[in-house]
Amino acid sequence: MTATMIKEFRLPDLGEGLTESEILSWKVAVGDTVTLNQVIAEVETAKAVVELPSPFAGVVAALHEQPGSVVEVGKPIVSFEVDDAGASNGGNGPAAGDQAAGEPESTGEAQPTGGSGSNGGSGSNGGSASNGGPRPVEASGAAASPAKREPNLVGYGAVVEHTGRPTRRVRAQVQGETPQARPTEAAREPVATPHPEAATAERPRSTPPVRKLARDLGIDLQLVPGTGPGGLITREDVQNFTGEAVGTSAVPTGPAATGERETRSPIKGVRKFTAAAMVQSAFTAPHVTEFLTIDVTATMELLTRLKASKAFEGYKLTPLTIAAKAVLIALRNNPTLNSRWDEARQEIIQFNYVNLGIAAATPRGLTVPNIKDADRLTLRELATALSELTDTARAGKTSPSDLSGGTISITNIGVFGIDAGTPILNPGEAAIVALGAVRKAPWVVDDEIAVRQVMSLSLSFDHRLVDGEQGSRFLADLGAILSDPAMVLTMV
Repeated sequence: MTATMIKEFRLPDLGEGLTESEILSWKVAVGDTVTLNQVIAEVETAKAVVELPSPFAGVVAALHEQPGSVVEVGKPIVSFEVDDAGASNGGNGPAAGDQAAGEPESTGEAQPTGGSGSNGGSGSNGGSASNGGPRPVEASGAAASPAKREPNLVGYGAVVEHTGRPTRRVRAQVQGETPQARPTEAAREPVATPHPEAATAERPRSTPPVRKLARDLGIDLQLVPGTGPGGLITREDVQNFTGEAVGTSAVPTGPAATGERETRSPIKGVRKFTAAAMVQSAFTAPHVTEFLTIDVTATMELLTRLKASKAFEGYKLTPLTIAAKAVLIALRNNPTLNSRWDEARQEIIQFNYVNLGIAAATPRGLTVPNIKDADRLTLRELATALSELTDTARAGKTSPSDLSGGTISITNIGVFGIDAGTPILNPGEAAIVALGAVRKAPWVVDDEIAVRQVMSLSLSFDHRLVDGEQGSRFLADLGAILSDPAMVLTMV
């Protein structure tokens, strides 16, 4: 009979040091047999929806988190029962048998087998403990030495040494101490004289943002019951705290208490990331916005001819396609708008490539994926890239890598019938262009009034990097190209 063992899979860092992700849905259930790299879950980071592949082939033993849970990187989310003979740890966390060095839970309460890692052993093991103490040592002796870093799944980033708790835990094990000796040492400690750090471990379990919210609201977390995994105090727990424990009057919240005149929803995912990024940008970079209204009749006529051309048959062409190409051309003579201010190193980074960001309104909120090396693309290639970018963004499948590394952005507010605005810079970029709606309007042509197709351009730029003259020249060049596409011949 083939021996089996339990392997835990911890939530990996899905890109750029993201610290948490929300479980959107599980693609497997307890008891399902999975293969290596089979998609087992769909999670949402602060930037994108990502599918998680299985790092093991085996049977799903436990799902530690429910859909809707926000999980910290490094915390166990699923356990697998795998064959002992071929169970080389392909995941990003130690095997269950490697966790005998775990510290027993301070409360000593028994936890159900396969339960949430937040209630089990502490430290980097993060596993569950069925009796509040360390897990049994595997017969193979794999746990005879301290847990070591395991190979992680390709593309998942570095292994995260994570406690599974946002608060500091007691770590009495020292170098060279065997896992079996740990409980004995703990038993020697008098109950009345705990470890100096024990008081820290006893404070209510919550994350730093939740503790800050409680401080801002004047709420004592000791009085707030936690509804999260393992008693974790969540933002909703603090917001919904009535104060009954201290005899204060209750504050009704939620649709039932307000007669459905209010609806509250947690700030998370893309909305949370976008808000933080916009606040950082608005209060870090000195924004300047300039406007230019132009006659784009010639560009719209060009667009009509291109759509009828066999060379562009099957390509999706829009005013955004032409405007994006015009931005790329205008940047050649105005490279300062394609740069970055590095505050830490006190340097200005001049990009010799263009990763063109396109602001996309999606059901998940505003995202700004970018087209890598857009300046090297032909008009047809750019049309294809724009179409793929928008389709992927609306489907919520944009990868974290496509949401980072942008150098300049475009936001097309014209699709909403808006003429102009003052767009906020995407963090780390020097400029953003807003395209207004194309409207028929009276326009002076050769001293005569004529009905023309008119558009307003809005350019916001970082005044630390871009002087008024440089911003104005770029906007004038962009307007010249869109007013008369033949002007490109004078710029290339």
